Amino acid sequence: MKMAAISELKASLSEYLAGLKAGEEVIVTDRGTPVAKLVPMGRQNGEISGRVLSLEKAGLARIGTGSIPEDFWKRPRFSDKQGSALKYLLQERGEGR
Repeated sequence: MKMAAISELKASLSEYLAGLKAGEEVIVTDRGTPVAKLVPMGRQNGEISGRVLSLEKAGLARIGTGSIPEDFWKRPRFSDKQGSALKYLLQERGEGR
């Protein structure tokens, strides 16, 4: 969470807005006293966990903005006749990743 004086926020508003879009929160201060908290839209009520937000900030995940297409579950699925996907999944779990 970042802290910014009102004058700093005014001077660098676009930078702080970019941070908000990335999931950061900003505490606005007036002469060192907190007066406001800026949070990204749609995330005020804990809709997205802090863990997911931290992954997004680190660039390890992206939070979706829409829904899946209606025909998603009717689309053909990937065929893995050799079981490679399961093999590598179990290998990664065994390595603790």
